[in-house]
Amino acid sequence: MRKIRLPRTVFALAAVSLLTDASSEMIYPLLPLFLSSVLGASATALGAIEGAAESVAALLKLGSGVWSDRLTRRKPLVVFGYALASLVRPLIGVAQSAWQVGALRVTDRIGKGIRTSPRDALIADAVQPSQRGAAFGLHRAGDHLGGVLGPVLAFALLQLFGVSLRTVFLLAAIPAALSLLVLIAGVREAVRGRKHEDVVRAGESAVLGSAFWKYLGVLFLFALGNASDAFLLLRASALGVALAHVPLLWAAHHVVKAIANVPGGALSDRIGRRPLIVAGWAVYAIVYLAFARASTAWHAWALFLGYGLYFGLTEGVEKAFVADLVPEKLRGTAFGWFNFTLGLAAFPASLIFGVLWDSRGATTAFGVAAALAAAASVLLLLVVRGRVARA
Repeated sequence: MRKIRLPRTVFALAAVSLLTDASSEMIYPLLPLFLSSVLGASATALGAIEGAAESVAALLKLGSGVWSDRLTRRKPLVVFGYALASLVRPLIGVAQSAWQVGALRVTDRIGKGIRTSPRDALIADAVQPSQRGAAFGLHRAGDHLGGVLGPVLAFALLQLFGVSLRTVFLLAAIPAALSLLVLIAGVREAVRGRKHEDVVRAGESAVLGSAFWKYLGVLFLFALGNASDAFLLLRASALGVALAHVPLLWAAHHVVKAIANVPGGALSDRIGRRPLIVAGWAVYAIVYLAFARASTAWHAWALFLGYGLYFGLTEGVEKAFVADLVPEKLRGTAFGWFNFTLGLAAFPASLIFGVLWDSRGATTAFGVAAALAAAASVLLLLVVRGRVARA
């Protein structure tokens, strides 16, 4: 296999995501415990906080993507989004009430919403079409390595050094600050010269193309069966995975995701995006069907590792496919719609899954999710016919 040469900007953005996720994952797995045991909040409060945070992020991902297409540089939006989140996230360590945590989480997600679509477009801008899969795969690998590093750091601080939850949250400021330094110093972006006729105008997203909108429709169908991973963790506990082992299970899952993303993305550069996405969605369907039939703890461990393979085959590839389908000047807008679509489906997906679990049992819930993934795979093959768009 030929050696992949990616620009410095792609590696820098992967490092930024690694450090940012390390900061975030030092806090996120501990947040439910902090809210319930320290602040006395209910599960309903936790759900309201997370639901509001993710909804705000989804809306802003669309707006920031469109906005970035109207600017000559995307980097300022990316820097602002990361800086906002990095500044407010560790302040959870000094929060005295659930509503304060909620305000900080929403502000954190505002930062994520502002940066995500311009950052994805920035990655696509930095590479050739033949490198897109590898570039997005590398970025997602960095993200998942941070998802391993963060919980490990938190565990070490709590168990080896005996610090408090609040101190762990405050110390999350360190990797967050490092991520900003890498972003400012390491990411280079050429000013995009704009001819008058190339300036993105309001309503121009209509010309993104039929293949793109069909892709989003199929993606939305798949996402309706892609409920919160909290249900998988709940299923793992029901299968006998000890509470103390759940963080290790989650970390192992992230390791597989990190390892699989780079070769998965690079392979899509050689054989095409659709075969990899279809293969990944098929893995997802098989894993969910197996979760429905699983009966012991080791089944959960094996299935979580298999679930990581699904991410390796699809995460970076789905984004690379977006860049393939739309003109260069509309990439930010396209990534905005892509991220908005996933966010829009997230709430009903989890609600439907939870209702099915409560009314029909876990087997039915997992089976319906698998069926939606299978249906989306078939539709992607039959309906979406895309080729690399011209600038």
